[in-house]
Amino acid sequence: MVSGRVVRFDSTRGYGFIAPDHGGEDVFLHVNDMLIPESYVHAGTAVEFEIEDGDRGLKASSVRLAEGADGKPLTPPRSAAGHASGSTDDDTLCDVLSAAAYTKEVTEILLDSAPSLTGTQILQVRGALLQFAKNHGWTEG
Repeated sequence: MVSGRVVRFDSTRGYGFIAPDHGGEDVFLHVNDMLIPESYVHAGTAVEFEIEDGDRGLKASSVRLAEGADGKPLTPPRSAAGHASGSTDDDTLCDVLSAAAYTKEVTEILLDSAPSLTGTQILQVRGALLQFAKNHGWTEG
């Protein structure tokens, strides 16, 4: 078994990449090769996996949550992890916001930085940014 951290995972497309802890190239991750629910996988998740040669390079298989010495997952599922702003957990790459919190923050930034935007323009930009954030695991949902 190899340990590593998920670099990114696109649940819409069902794939992503894992950076092995020992270094080297990122390993392809497909939803069909996971032994854990897809909802547990997001950027920063600590995992253990086997490495296989796939059609296009290295591929992860038998992917599961990495366990600490106490037998508990190093990265708890999102529902149990809590995503309080200002978290001091060094295992995460960034805070994960709810879609509503992210949307509110983006709206405030847009209003402050470009007050001449129309409501329709704000909705369009905000929607595109929210989808981008979801694709990168920066927001829940």
